[in-house]
Amino acid sequence: MRQSFYALPIISGTPDKRVLMRLYSIKTSEGYVGAIANDNRIITLSDLNGRIGTTFPTQVLEIIRSSDLTALRTQSEGWIAQIGRSMESVEFSAPFYNPPKILGIGLNYHEHAVDLGAEQPSEPATFMKPRTTIIGPRNAIVLPPQSKRVTAEAELGIVIGKRCKHVGEIDADSVIFGYYPALDMTAEDILQRNPRFLTRAKSFDTFLSFGPVILTADEISGDLSELTITTVLNGKSIRSNRISNMRFSPHQLVSFLSDAMTLEPGDLILTGTPGAVAIKDGDVVECRIDGFPTLSNPVVKEK
Repeated sequence: MRQSFYALPIISGTPDKRVLMRLYSIKTSEGYVGAIANDNRIITLSDLNGRIGTTFPTQVLEIIRSSDLTALRTQSEGWIAQIGRSMESVEFSAPFYNPPKILGIGLNYHEHAVDLGAEQPSEPATFMKPRTTIIGPRNAIVLPPQSKRVTAEAELGIVIGKRCKHVGEIDADSVIFGYYPALDMTAEDILQRNPRFLTRAKSFDTFLSFGPVILTADEISGDLSELTITTVLNGKSIRSNRISNMRFSPHQLVSFLSDAMTLEPGDLILTGTPGAVAIKDGDVVECRIDGFPTLSNPVVKEK
């Protein structure tokens, strides 16, 4: 059985003892660098390398591409508590800004399809977003002047960890690196004019908030489907649902997408929202997922 994805105490002793690890990017004097956390302490990979003489990648995407976290877990053990900083003392960014692909799934909850007056598709409804949409926690979502109705959607995201094709649903865990909270924005009035306008409606700058954490897949406890995802506006819960109520599960989505295209380390997959909310200048919108830090972003008009 996998270990709990809630914070565990640091364990000292033999190398096979495991430490809970969450991956972040934080702002330093050298720019944004990768970091790992345990409980309420966080350490950058640069600081860890400098202290113990290792050469671990210092960017989150490169950590994902390195594929094997065993050495990182073993050699970071104990150091997070000894030389790490308080989580409250650092500024987070998106974990990375250059994924090979961003793949989205629409209408994956029946209730959301009803909200939009859309027929739920018999296969996953897919779209892609450019990486220029990415922002991090607390960065502003900018409302473009071309749209009078922008909506935000809380979602569970998947990070692919291995290059793969034709992955069976039962094998999807072997290619998933981890999961993250996301807010996916849509210029809904543009989309409603014509469904062929989906790419433009999804692709304005700042239309994907990602982070602050990637929780490695092997830290998810029990049944992934028991997690609840909530879209929150100005502190009020707008719509919640459990992953078990998705039309297509995360594992099914990975299998389905891998039949169409080669998936690569660092690819981001958005699994669909339990419900969207219209946002306006001055709002604060959040994605809340059980066991994950809250992802929060203010909303402003484009100047």
